[in-house]
Order: sequence, then C-alpha cells, then structure tokens
Amino acid sequence: MEKARRTSSPSWTAAVALVSLFAVAGVAAAGAPPPRRILVDTDMDTDDLFALLYILKQDRSQFDVKAITISANAWIDAGHGVDQLYDILYMMGRDDIAVGVGGDGGISEAGEIHPDVGGYLPLIDQGYYMWDSFAAGVAFSSMRNGDANGANDFAELEYMNITVITSNKPYGVRDGSNPFFDGRATPKFGLKVGGVHSGHVQTGIGDSFCLVPGSNAGRCQDGYTKEVTGSEGVRVRVATSAKPNPVYNSAFDREFSKNFLEVLNLAKQAGRFNISTQFPYYREVLYKPDFINVSRGKPVIFDMDMSPGDFVSLIYLLKAPREVIDLKGVLVNGNGWANIASIDIIYDILHMMGRDDIPVGLGNTTAMGNPTLGCNNVYAIPLGSGGFIDSDTLYGLARLLPRSPRRYTPESTDDPEHRQPLAFEVWQSVRRQLGPGDKITLLTSGPLTNLANISLSDRDASSVIERIYVVGGLIRDGGHEKGNVFTVPSNRYAELNMFLDPLAAKTVLESNLNITLIPLTMQRKAASFRAVLDAFEQTRQTPESNFVQELLSLLKDLRSKKKLYHHVDIFLGEVLGAVYMVQGSDLKSTLKVKRISVLADTMKSTDGQIVISKQSTKLVHVLSDFNVEIYYNRLANSLTNKKQSAIVASFEEQKAIWSRPPNNSGPGHNRFL
Repeated sequence: MEKARRTSSPSWTAAVALVSLFAVAGVAAAGAPPPRRILVDTDMDTDDLFALLYILKQDRSQFDVKAITISANAWIDAGHGVDQLYDILYMMGRDDIAVGVGGDGGISEAGEIHPDVGGYLPLIDQGYYMWDSFAAGVAFSSMRNGDANGANDFAELEYMNITVITSNKPYGVRDGSNPFFDGRATPKFGLKVGGVHSGHVQTGIGDSFCLVPGSNAGRCQDGYTKEVTGSEGVRVRVATSAKPNPVYNSAFDREFSKNFLEVLNLAKQAGRFNISTQFPYYREVLYKPDFINVSRGKPVIFDMDMSPGDFVSLIYLLKAPREVIDLKGVLVNGNGWANIASIDIIYDILHMMGRDDIPVGLGNTTAMGNPTLGCNNVYAIPLGSGGFIDSDTLYGLARLLPRSPRRYTPESTDDPEHRQPLAFEVWQSVRRQLGPGDKITLLTSGPLTNLANISLSDRDASSVIERIYVVGGLIRDGGHEKGNVFTVPSNRYAELNMFLDPLAAKTVLESNLNITLIPLTMQRKAASFRAVLDAFEQTRQTPESNFVQELLSLLKDLRSKKKLYHHVDIFLGEVLGAVYMVQGSDLKSTLKVKRISVLADTMKSTDGQIVISKQSTKLVHVLSDFNVEIYYNRLANSLTNKKQSAIVASFEEQKAIWSRPPNNSGPGHNRFL
C-alpha cells in the first residue's frame, strides 16, 4: 500500500466487520465505550463521494474515521481518486485522516497474490444507484444498535453462507482456463475439486464458452455472489432489502433516503468552504493571444497520450516562435499512458501559457478494431507506480499548475456549448480554418488511434496533411536493439506507442501520407536526465522551465532509487519529436528512407513490431542520427526564453490573484494578450 499521507499511530484491535465498501474496527474499553475507529475502503465512484460525506458527518464521539484506502482497479483511476479525496477531506476539515492507495500488486495468472493488490481492470455495470451511501447507512445503524443481532434502521438483515463465484459449470472439468486447478496436483488455496471454484474461468469479453448462440445474454457468472453450503462459503450478515419509509405519500420511498439528507444538512461538522468562499475574489479568466499583425507559421496539431514527456513537448511547442509554429489544436489518445480524465492537465498548461484559444479534442479510449469495453493491449501500462497513478497526477506535480476555467464536461450537461469536443471535431474545426494552400503538420506522441480514425472518417484528409512526425516504433533491420514493452517480455522488438494500437499503426504508417519516424533508437539517444538538467543549469529561468526541471529531476530521482520506475527515461526521449519538428535543420540530423511494414496480427509476441519489407510500397523517412549536445541546448534555450512565457506561473500565484480585488473587468471575461 502506498501511503499518500501519514497514518495514525494507535494500533487497531478487535474484530473487523466488512460491510460493502468499508471495514469497521471496534475497540472495547472499561466504562464508557470509546468511539469506534473506522477504516473506509473505497473505489471513489460517484456514490462513494456521497457515502464519504455521510460518514464524515457522523457524531465523532461515536464514530472516528481514522483512515481511507483507495482501490486502484475499479471505477476511478487512483491518481484522480486520491486528489478528489484530499479535496473532500480539506473541505470538511479532516486533513488528519490518513489516505492510502493500492495499485502496484495483483494476482498473477498462476494464482500468486502480490502485495498492494490492484492490477485487474473489471467490467463495470453502468447502472447508477446510491448503493454505497445506503451501505454506509446500514453499517452505521448496525454499529449503533449492536453488531451481532441488533436491529437495523434501514435494512432487513439475515445471516447467509455465501461465496463469490470464480468459475462456471461444469465444475471439475479442466480446460486450461482455471489457474487454481489446471496443472496442479493440489488446488491453490485448498479449494475443493468439483466445487464452485473448479470450473471454467471467463477469459475475456469474447470468451466463446460464455456466449449463448443467437443471444446477447451470457451464461458465465464470474464475480457473482452466491449462497452456498459447506466449507467454500463464509457466514456473513447480509442486507436483503431496504426498509420503506413509513410516512405515507412521502417524497422518499426508503427510510434511509430521508436520513441521508437529514445527516448531510446537519449544521454540526459542516464543510468549511467551497472554491468561491475559500477565495473571496475568485474569478474565471480565459487568456487568449492577440494575433493582430502577427505573422503565423505552419498549422500544427499535436496528438498526445499525456505521458510526462508529452507535457514537456506541449510546453516546448507553446514556446516555439509563432511565425514558425502555429499550434492549432491538441488531440488526446485515451488508450495510452494516462486516464482520459487527465485532459484537465492539458487545459491547465494551456491556461498557464496564455493559450486558452487552443481546442483540445478527446479521442477513443480503446484501440482501433476493439469494442468499447475492450482493453486489448492497454494492460501493458502499469496501474500503480510509474503508470496510471503517476501519469494522472503528473507525478504529484499537476496541482502546482494554475487552474484553467476549461475542464472536461460530459455530453449530458445542460450546457452543450461547453461540452468536451471530440478529436475528430477538433480536426474538422482546424481544417475549416485553413487558408488557401495551407496544409496541416501533425506531431504524434502516443498510439496512432486518433490519426487512423481521422484518415478513415475523412477520406480527403491526406490532401490537407503536409507531413506527420511519428514519435515511436523500433525498426527491425538486422540490429540487436530491443523494444520497450517491458511489461510483455515475450514481445522483444515492439515500441509501446505501436504496441498499444498495432492496427492503427499499420493503418497510418502504411498509408500514402508523408511520414517522418522518430524511432526508439533515436529517443534513447535523447534520454539522459543528467545531460538535459545540466543544459538547464546553464540558462536563465522561466516559470515553465522551472516546472519542467522539477518534473525531470523527480523522474531522475525515482529512476535511480525505485525499481518500479526503471522505465521513466522513455518519457524524456519522447520530447525529441517536438524539437526535431521545429528545429530539425539545426540538429545536424540525418534521415534515411526505408520500406517498412507493421505487424498487427493480434499476437502478443509480435504486435506493433516494424520490419523492413522489400515487398512494401511504403517509404518512410526515418531519423537515423542527430547531434545530441545541440539538441539538449536547443531544448533548454527554448524553454528558458522569456518570450511567450507563462501568464500565470503557478497555482500559488493564482491563489494570490483570487485573494485580492480585480483591477479590470469582472469574472468570466477574456483577456487578449
């Protein structure tokens, strides 16, 4: 368990009673009973937020919340969940509560349980009900009335012998799907041969065993809770039904619904403030550049998957002279290094740099050719350290950035004008703005999903694309250099951006588009933390260069001290693509033309590999050499240039702005720079 803040010092004793989403520890003492000390375990979905507020409003003389742990493998990515939780605790005046996050371990295919379980991504039922809030109410009522056989104010309770189904009938038939039994003389965990855990285990969404021919329904029950007899079950007190509201014609049909609102409306232990009361002069300002009488360079779209290196590249592009690069839009891949909700970090960086005029488009969350609920190769990205939890918080530094008024907004809101645009919509918008003879240059630094979808949806896209700079790929041309898909050892020669969506890579790289490839071999040449940080030390500083240095210094330290971060130098290498696109002629670079083909055969061991093919008609330009010392100096000099520097340096500066009266127009205005 990663500890996100300090833990409480007293040890917890006595039995633990588990009720839905949280565990409860009770302590007996002589005389007046002390408050029950509570550990809450949550996946931070929407109704968990309501449940947490309900829990935090309970009488502390009876219930004392000591810690909250977050699961990394359910409704929310733990990186977003932990920040939301800290905000709630801060609002409620409970910064004393310890917070822990899981995510680095899991259960292997062989059935071995590793520490910090959190490595499995389940399918989630999209229905909504305040179940977790209700479960919290049932739990607190049981504790208040006596755990064992006390009455409950909100539910009918009874004891049952239950288990969670992990396999399907016929039981005892070994077909290679069940790691607890297959290939073992003795079943794992002492499970019973022929018991409810000894059958077929669902292997995925499209498992043919689970599909009923001619029907949309399935027959597998993995994950179901079932009442059983014998040693494979455990005796648990179960809430079988919610008690109705005894008040006839009430707006609340359940007794708990009324209590839930009553508790939240109690004046005692109320929240301290919201954003507008925390900052008396809070206002939302959009910063946009004034392009009057400004010569603008070639139109560019940046397609990124929000890895740490992509954010450095974004800042670099925003610093490039506008007469050279005119960044028109940013597209976001949802099947790369970060959860799609991290799009808010892009908005924050654009706001910091005074570029709230740049649209950001949301791409697909699944690889090309996969169903909406498919996950294909995304399992290659770790959930925990060095993976999603760190990318989604930008390694804990995202909260240093000023907050943009622009945020992700779902389509179902009452304000469709501010709905989050899709990647294809941003592409169409940029294309409509092109002048006569203008063409778009694209830089991609992630899976090629967005670009493949654009090329298939807009058949005439190639007519307005000047060139695509693709950061990714490792060309197998007789050398011995290995790829970087470190979580899939069987695939020795693929690069992650290609592996995460091999069909999209094949669609784009083998198309008639003009492609310049920045391969993994060149990225590795540009991946020295020490060299780039030394280059920064020789220059002046700007707010944006300070932020980049802090991020790169943190990655360097983590890589040198923690095994789980051995791979983070790949993020630094990605920045080469942006610098080469803008200043390639200054880097003493060399290009080679090669005939390539991309393997996209759904085989883990070969997916995403790029090979030389004499039969291929596709020629791509491949960066084969450059002067690395010049590269580091160009990168550092660009980021430390005082021109086009940050408008609001940090969240600390923004808080100071929100704490004093404005000296211009009121909230909600645009400021042209």
